[in-house]
Amino acid sequence: MWALNIFGFFIVDKLLMNLAMPTGVLLFLLPSLLVRVWKRRQWMLKYVIMGCFLLGIGTLSSTLTIQLVLAWACPVIVSCHYYSPRFTHFTLAGVLLCMLCAVYIGLYYGVWDANMMRSSEVLEGITMRAAFISDAIAAGDNLLLRVFNFYYIPRAAILVVVYLIGITLSKRTHNLLRRQEADNREKQRIGAELHVATQIQASMLPCIFPAFPERKEFDIYAAMNPAREVGGDFYDFFLTDADHLALVMADVSGKGIPAALFMVIAKTLLKNAAQSGLSPRAVLETVNNQLCENNEAEMFVTVWLGIYEISTGRLKVANAGHEFPAIKRANGEFALYKEKSGFVLAGMENARYREYNLELHKGDVLFIYTDGVAEATDAANTLYGTGRMLAALNRASDGTPKELLHAVKDDVDRFVGEAPQFDDITMLALQIKG
Repeated sequence: MWALNIFGFFIVDKLLMNLAMPTGVLLFLLPSLLVRVWKRRQWMLKYVIMGCFLLGIGTLSSTLTIQLVLAWACPVIVSCHYYSPRFTHFTLAGVLLCMLCAVYIGLYYGVWDANMMRSSEVLEGITMRAAFISDAIAAGDNLLLRVFNFYYIPRAAILVVVYLIGITLSKRTHNLLRRQEADNREKQRIGAELHVATQIQASMLPCIFPAFPERKEFDIYAAMNPAREVGGDFYDFFLTDADHLALVMADVSGKGIPAALFMVIAKTLLKNAAQSGLSPRAVLETVNNQLCENNEAEMFVTVWLGIYEISTGRLKVANAGHEFPAIKRANGEFALYKEKSGFVLAGMENARYREYNLELHKGDVLFIYTDGVAEATDAANTLYGTGRMLAALNRASDGTPKELLHAVKDDVDRFVGEAPQFDDITMLALQIKG
């Protein structure tokens, strides 16, 4: 605009334009400096910035009376960004006041508006315009009142409409942001609670290895990788007395917090029943009836339970709908041991379970796991399967229980790739040393 006026595009006194344009530009740039140096009373900063904005538009609008009409809507729209009705009210009042001043100043200093002046003859200079306005008033044409009625009021009405639309949208947006902020706080709270729940769940599972450093007859290792922050799988192992080691592998239906809560109950009941000296079959039957009581959520759990007699190498096992274990005999390979399985726990009251015996000798390895291993899928939705699991175990068959579990987990990860993990992966390996 400045350059166009120099070449005569706008009919504005060049001296006046040379004063108005630098002043307007300075007022527009001043907020950028204020943001950097203003340290005290931050709440006042937005009012000072908006004041500079209004003065800048007012200065230019007084000069370019026709071309900058729409510019007055900008401060109102910008003020809505602060989501403060009070600030938007202040801005609208400032806009209406500054625009009123700019309209009348423009009569004397700005671009000649032939429609407003009712004269196609361009009058330059303040003196000539003042005389023209005075003559019009004396002739019964109150130019000042006519400008107010037909120029200022319509523009002000448009700005009020812009204000009403802007503040309505601002309130809606502000409410949405507040709800989003509340949702984010709630998600953070839930995330923190889930993190604590994960730590609590992890602390409930045996996680210190070697678990029994004083026992040279066997080596044991277990691990759980939940698909979510907290999972429904669990394992357990504990000595019921000096000669008996209980092994538990279980998978609760569902995922997340409900499964974790049911897992805590099931794990506690299983351990209490096993430590009382019951056989694996009796443990499952007792715990099944306990879990069926008040099971309004209709959850259930699959359980593989074995009690290993260390002195004889005899392993008594009962299975409640769980995966078949894999066993490697000394100098042999891993293979599934397919025994008959009973119904899941908490699925039906008074269910009966079978019990069978296994003989474990020096060099034998027992591997138990949840269905998250065999049912892991890749991007093409192909199952990992027990075949790949056995192959991974046999490739690392000479390793320790810890190395076996890591070998299987690494093989599952390679197979799955970038596909998401939908089920918990839990494994336990027991190696007989003598």
